[in-house]
Amino acid sequence: MSLTPPPNGNRERLHVTVQATLEERILGGDLKVGDKLASESRIAQEFGVSTRSVREAIQALETKGLVQRRHGGNTTVVRRDVNEFIGSLAVTVRQQLAGDPAYLRELIQARQMIETEVIDLLVASETPVNADVETALAGMRTARDEGDFDGFVNADAAFHLALVRCSGNRILAIMYENFANLISDMIQVSSRVPTKSLDEAYTEHEEIFARIRDHNGPGAKDLMRDQIARSGEYLRIAIEKEMEDKNV
Repeated sequence: MSLTPPPNGNRERLHVTVQATLEERILGGDLKVGDKLASESRIAQEFGVSTRSVREAIQALETKGLVQRRHGGNTTVVRRDVNEFIGSLAVTVRQQLAGDPAYLRELIQARQMIETEVIDLLVASETPVNADVETALAGMRTARDEGDFDGFVNADAAFHLALVRCSGNRILAIMYENFANLISDMIQVSSRVPTKSLDEAYTEHEEIFARIRDHNGPGAKDLMRDQIARSGEYLRIAIEKEMEDKNV
């Protein structure tokens, strides 16, 4: 592959094209973990650019964690599986939470963005909900009937996870699965604020389920958005109470 050099005004952007092409080869599997990139001079010749542009492209790839420059000038592909990468991100978020409990509110926002947008994917499907979603909802119903708070919270978390998995988007599912423990913690904390009964909470989820099943995307998104927003408010109350107790 050879590129025609652009006008002088765009010369500084040459490395972006090199970076994008190499990144595509890495993410697409043409270049695998452990493979060595060609020398800078050979890459420069392939793309018709300077070695400086190649070095800038490789530096950008290294910043993204896709390659690593080793002693002697060799550059090796070190991309990890996306699941492992997002798992590391989840650990980072948990570390932030340990230092600042209010950071959990930002997880609420991320959760809201994922779960409301997932609904669009679900209602576009011929079968919006699967057996796992139904099983989780049934678990909530059983826990409600038995007055089992912990069981209800676990089934609540399973319900939301099952919806994301049911969307068929593997990247969203991986992201959500890696944050599942954090989200479960969030539900545990927010659910302990005495504002509504298990029966009310179940009815809320049952209606979300019904609207998704009936392909009512806007209605389901409104309910999901409101439900997660309320959880965020309960979480704020719980965090403030905990901080007040520590200051007593």
